Amino acid sequence: MASPRFFAALTGLAAALSAIAAPAAARDNDLQATFDSTFGTQPRAPQSYDAVYASSFQQRIAELANPALGRIGVAAVDLATGEEVMVLGDQLFPMASTSKIAVAATYLEMVERGRFTLSSEFPLMMPVASAKYSSPKAPVRPGQYMPAIDLIEIMITRSSNPATDALLAAVGGPAAVNDFMRRKGIGNWSIDRDIATLVRDDGQYNPATYVDTRDAATPRAMVRLLAGLYKGEFLSDSSRQVILSAMSRTVTGKRRIPASIPLEARVSHKTGTLSNTASDVGLIECPDGRVIAVAIYVTGQGTKQARDDRIAAIARALYDGFAVRAQQNPVRNWANAPYGNGG
Repeated sequence: MASPRFFAALTGLAAALSAIAAPAAARDNDLQATFDSTFGTQPRAPQSYDAVYASSFQQRIAELANPALGRIGVAAVDLATGEEVMVLGDQLFPMASTSKIAVAATYLEMVERGRFTLSSEFPLMMPVASAKYSSPKAPVRPGQYMPAIDLIEIMITRSSNPATDALLAAVGGPAAVNDFMRRKGIGNWSIDRDIATLVRDDGQYNPATYVDTRDAATPRAMVRLLAGLYKGEFLSDSSRQVILSAMSRTVTGKRRIPASIPLEARVSHKTGTLSNTASDVGLIECPDGRVIAVAIYVTGQGTKQARDDRIAAIARALYDGFAVRAQQNPVRNWANAPYGNGG
């Protein structure tokens, strides 16, 4: 249940958004600071809020991520220029199925080390009905065996939970995935349950009013994972192509990031959905060769459609805003840009 303190904070935040006397950047600086204070999620390192919302582009994203109806976290990086946009970028949000990217990456690293192959077969882990919170781990039973390459495909493109739990069991459980992320230098990110347990226990807390540190990540951490995969920092070229190719074929979330992005751009993404929360993370390949890594986590907003619409609107605003910034500050050689080319 939300505390009176939380609702008082929301009231203050809504008032801050509508107030016209204060400068726009100052209003949103107060939004971020108030949420950090309310939820106890201050950034680990000192951060200048004036720098975060220093441009009209960044302010526009902050306005679209209005928290009055539920927390919204956004992180985006133009991998060509290195420019970042963050709104509540250092707060934890439920990852839901967006964590499946890291599960695939952990397995593929083990392939590179010779422990498995893409043709290694594992059984789908099928959930068995059980009462919510009745045990630390939801019961599952082995199902059909499938090669790992097919498990990765349906885990990413169709968000298959049994396929995810098959690979999660193969690599050694959540701890192995968390170790992969730590070794890549990514903090504020953790998997604590398999997907069967996560889904069984969904709804225990309202993510719009409560920060659950389990199975959660900050938008900044997720964008760092996407950027590292794209640039080839974390896996070999053949391994990263397995993940990125699957993300380009995702069939879930058509009303989210891809909904309003121009057809000449290419979206490779992974969605996540749980009670009162929706997310979409991925890469937008622009016609001019730039790539934008994006993570959008939305809670509340009233309905699933409203959450989807909010993600689509933020994604389009990011696409347009980075395009304008690129025209103003062109980078002629993407390979020499701060985030590299990535292939």
